[in-house]
Amino acid sequence: MSLVETTQDGEVTLIAINRPEVRNAVDRACSEELAHAFREFEANPSAKVAVLSGNGGTFCAGADLAALARGEGNRFERHGDGPMGPTRMVLAKPVIAAVEGYAVAGGLELALWCDMRVVAEDAVLGVFCRRFGVPLVDGGTIRLPRIVGLGRALDLILTGRPVEAAEALAIGLANRVVPKGEALAAAKELAHQIASFPEVCMLQDRASTYEGLQMGLEEALRNEYQHGTVSVRDVMSAMAERFVEGKGRHGSFG
Repeated sequence: MSLVETTQDGEVTLIAINRPEVRNAVDRACSEELAHAFREFEANPSAKVAVLSGNGGTFCAGADLAALARGEGNRFERHGDGPMGPTRMVLAKPVIAAVEGYAVAGGLELALWCDMRVVAEDAVLGVFCRRFGVPLVDGGTIRLPRIVGLGRALDLILTGRPVEAAEALAIGLANRVVPKGEALAAAKELAHQIASFPEVCMLQDRASTYEGLQMGLEEALRNEYQHGTVSVRDVMSAMAERFVEGKGRHGSFG
């Protein structure tokens, strides 16, 4: 049985953690399969957006602490992949998390790694690893403050308290809240919508947004311009091609 299931739905890649018997807790083998799945997504020119979910009604309960107790812990090294797999990757293409049930501890960190989070109305998110003294080492302390702000992030990080869907939406941790059982379908619909936009411009704007977080205002504005020139060249090339094909002549909108 594959620990991670990958399927292609047109231009959208669906990647699902497949360990429902342990609420999709991620052990070392599963983390390696997750990282491999996202590397394949990134390398696939026909795949524009990915959706990450968990089978069996739970997104991810974090790292597999039972495996850790057996001395079979996840990879924990300074360089290379993170303990949960893809969390140190910087992808050029967007990923959407479809969250049902629990997205806690390392599972929350996986959701934070994604660009957007579609959350079922009964889902629960949180830094549940606080109670066990297990640290956030998959980007949680970095991404959570950038998404919800420092004060809210510290509240969640220091207390480890559960966050239900309504609060997650209110603080910006969730982008969409949908009825129970519909997170994956809603995330797929959102992914196809994003995939339908002109890709070069979408990816350049996304890259500028992330890169700008590391820059001062003037440098970020110059960087935005550089990304914008790539998009403009792509648009002009497409327009010229359409004109050569005879489209848009004589005032036609066809």
